Amino acid sequence: MQHLGFVLTQFVSGQSEISYTAQAEHLNSYGVTHGGALMTLLDVSMATAARSDTPEHGVVTIEMKTSFMHPAVGPLLARGTLVHRTATMAFTQSTIFDAQGRACASAMGTFKYLKRPPGSTHALSGAGRVSPTDTIATD
Repeated sequence: MQHLGFVLTQFVSGQSEISYTAQAEHLNSYGVTHGGALMTLLDVSMATAARSDTPEHGVVTIEMKTSFMHPAVGPLLARGTLVHRTATMAFTQSTIFDAQGRACASAMGTFKYLKRPPGSTHALSGAGRVSPTDTIATD
């Protein structure tokens, strides 16, 4: 996540927000943010929303459906929401907005909660920059 420059700005009560501005190497041949980078942002924002009420657990993506609605240019904000959870599964959604507030892409995803192995750490105890050691979505 550090390579893409994601910044976690909210991580609480089933909600997450991540800001992102694509660099030149993250753009497609049309000069807009590549769909793969957008899907990663959606995946991470849903995973952090799923983990926000149980940060001691990790999650893995079970399935994800993505829709692209508008070219994503400039600073972006992904808002993830935990819609429903069971003891082992999280059902989530996320939307990416551009600086004008237009929805650029959205996704729904299902995640499985996993206990962390002994000795592992979880750096997402609050808002801040997402580091490469954070296991917020592990596929």
